[in-house]
Amino acid sequence: MAVKAKLNYLRIAPRKVRLVADLVRGKNVAKARTILEFTKKRAAQPLKKLLDSAVANARNNFKIDKEKIDRFYISEIRVDEGPTLKRWMPRSRGRAAEIHKKTSHITLVIDEKNEEKRKNEGEGKKKKARGGRLFSADKRRKETVSKI
Repeated sequence: MAVKAKLNYLRIAPRKVRLVADLVRGKNVAKARTILEFTKKRAAQPLKKLLDSAVANARNNFKIDKEKIDRFYISEIRVDEGPTLKRWMPRSRGRAAEIHKKTSHITLVIDEKNEEKRKNEGEGKKKKARGGRLFSADKRRKETVSKI
């Protein structure tokens, strides 16, 4: 069951927020919270609050108990660009330079990690060879090594 939390109009540039978001993408909720707690970037604090909000949404809105929360992981974290605030700064000889203050919209989705899903994903790794036969990666590797 996917649980979603959003943070809009964060006054940090999306490029900087994505650096921190990439650290926790795909991680377990507890591990992601620890990573965010000890990351020295300014975007880590709002992301940690957003993760806590997603966990609170799971508990209160979907009635998921504390034991099941441990199985949740960050299935999707998306950082989009929000509206840009435009300001002017005086420069020499009476000119003005435009300053762009960028904002971010962050969407965080946590989902429960199922063992059945992981087993089904592993089956899809077999690929077709040119002759139409199915080969696993290990079998193909062994054939290549034996030719050498």
